[in-house]
Amino acid sequence: MQDNRINAALSETDRAAVLAAIETIKTKLPFLIDLTPKERQELPKMGDKTQAFVFGVANLVSNDGSFLPRNFDEAVFAKDVALVKALQGIRQELLRLAELVDDTAVAVGSEAYVAALVAYRAAQENGRGEGLDELLDELGRRFAKASKPSPKP
Repeated sequence: MQDNRINAALSETDRAAVLAAIETIKTKLPFLIDLTPKERQELPKMGDKTQAFVFGVANLVSNDGSFLPRNFDEAVFAKDVALVKALQGIRQELLRLAELVDDTAVAVGSEAYVAALVAYRAAQENGRGEGLDELLDELGRRFAKASKPSPKP
């Protein structure tokens, strides 16, 4: 059997507290939106290089915005730039947390699956006739291989 790297439990109280904390985060960020895949694809993206460009332009505009067209709203631009900066650290921490939760779920799921296989095999070998036949047959159907269609002549 493989190493058991995760030996923990999550109480219902702690689980509820974590979910409540996530809801608190959502309420503290009421402006969050949910883009459709098409909207996400169509938007120009701000990556590392364009981020430096945007911050540089924000600095330029804050020093002297006299060259801007009349319909350019400096206050809205400055607010957007400030929000991007504020969200950066939050986003990084949430992505790291999501990665940790995902990695842990994958590892503990693997541990549970390997242990289940060991228990299933032991039940197959040692549990027949102990009232487990029906349950073992039901579990075995989950692993029944689909028959391959015969090749056409």
